[in-house]
Amino acid sequence: MSLLARLAPHLPYVRRYARALTGDQLTGDNYVRVALEALAAGERQLPTDMTPRVALYHVFHAIWSSTGAQLEDGSGLEGGGGDDATRRLMRIAPRSRQAFLLTALEGFTPSEAAQILSVDPRTVERLIAEAQSDIDAELATDVLIIEDEAIISADIESLVRELGHRVTGTATTHDEAVDAVSRHRPGLVLADIQLADGSSGIDAVKDILKRFDVPVIFITAFPERLLTGERPEPTFLITKPFQPETVKAAISQALFFHPSRQKQAA
Repeated sequence: MSLLARLAPHLPYVRRYARALTGDQLTGDNYVRVALEALAAGERQLPTDMTPRVALYHVFHAIWSSTGAQLEDGSGLEGGGGDDATRRLMRIAPRSRQAFLLTALEGFTPSEAAQILSVDPRTVERLIAEAQSDIDAELATDVLIIEDEAIISADIESLVRELGHRVTGTATTHDEAVDAVSRHRPGLVLADIQLADGSSGIDAVKDILKRFDVPVIFITAFPERLLTGERPEPTFLITKPFQPETVKAAISQALFFHPSRQKQAA
C-alpha cells in the first residue's frame, strides 16, 4: 500500500487538529503540507512502532517543533480574527493545549498522545489536567444536577464546585428537574436516567432541551438504556461507579465543544 493510501483516511482529521492547534486554517494546513512533503521526500519516516494515524500526528509534531513554531504568536488571530472559542483555546499553554486537543478532540488515549508528543503518559495526564483547569476557570457556569441518590448527588456537587462552577439546582425527579430550569437556566446539566419516583432522566433532559440548548452529561449505572442505536446517542456518557477525573474531563469537554456555546461566542 502506498504512503498516500495509508495516510489519506487520516488527513482530514490531522488538518482539523492543526487548525485548532494553531488557531488558523491556513497556518494549520501549511504545517500539514510541510509534514506530507517531508514524508514524500524521505526527509521524515513514519515510525513503524505506531499505527499510521498516530505516526502521522507524530510527524506533524516533529515538523512543528523543528520549524520553531510558536503557538503563542497567534498569527491566525491578528487583527482580532478568530471566534471567542478559538481565542480561549489559544490562551491555554501550548503543551497543555496539545494534550487536551489530542485526547478531547481527536480521541487519542493518553498513551497514544504520549507517543505523538514523545513524552510519558503521566506527563500527558498532567498536561490534560492543566488544560481542564484553564478551561473550567474560563467557562465557569451554572449547573443542574439530576440525581436521586443523595450521596452520589453530593459527590457530583463537590466535583462541580471544585472546578469553579456553581450548582444552582438539584433534582431527584423529572418534575423537579423541569421546575428547576423554569426558575434558573443552567449552563450545564448532569443527569442520571433512573430517578426517585420511577420517572426518567432521559425524558427530563428532552424537556429541558426543548427550552434550552445546553450541554448534557449522563451519569448512569444503565448505559445500555442510552446506547440503543435507535436514536441519537449522547456525546457524554459516564458509567457508575465513576472516577472523579472522568467526570471532570467530561465537564471541561462538554463546555468547550458544545456547538451552541461556540455559536454564541462567535
